[in-house]
Amino acid sequence: MPGLERYPICCPVDRQVWRNVLRKGDCAIDATCGNGHDTLALLRMVADESGSGFIYGFDIQSSAIESTRCLLEDSSTQTRRLVKLSLLCHSKMEEVLQKAPWLVAFNLGYLPGGGKDIITLPGTTLPALHAASRVLAPGGLISVLVYVGHPDRTILRVQLAAESWSCCKLERLNRPSAPLLLLLLKK
Repeated sequence: MPGLERYPICCPVDRQVWRNVLRKGDCAIDATCGNGHDTLALLRMVADESGSGFIYGFDIQSSAIESTRCLLEDSSTQTRRLVKLSLLCHSKMEEVLQKAPWLVAFNLGYLPGGGKDIITLPGTTLPALHAASRVLAPGGLISVLVYVGHPDRTILRVQLAAESWSCCKLERLNRPSAPLLLLLLKK
């Protein structure tokens, strides 16, 4: 596809998978809001006319929450009320949720355009993944984008029971520096 070379292959793939999991009216979580692009994409997938879809967004950086809020303000006024943004570590998601999500999306790394001194770390990401596995609806998906060389690549060693989870890893064979996409489907 012309122009696709500008984007990591995992980005179009993860959103395509999300579209196959999510339905209008569902609940989803953006565990790492960043600049809000995934939050907005998820909102567009679940928002419906009745107002029953919902997105929870988490980030530990106030600048990320503000960037996400600004991006959402450019979207429909009706759908903005379907998002709850929390300046909170993703490992604390259980404290905020009021309904089981069908999808929890993680994009591990640092805030694009921000300093590289604040990044996601295994010490909070592993508890966040365990929390996500507990709150996720049966048939739901945890999607994790992990960048090469990032300390959170240790999550690749997380063991999930095959009886309860179907797991796969997508990576570009001809571009070793591209991010990996982990898809964890709860049976």
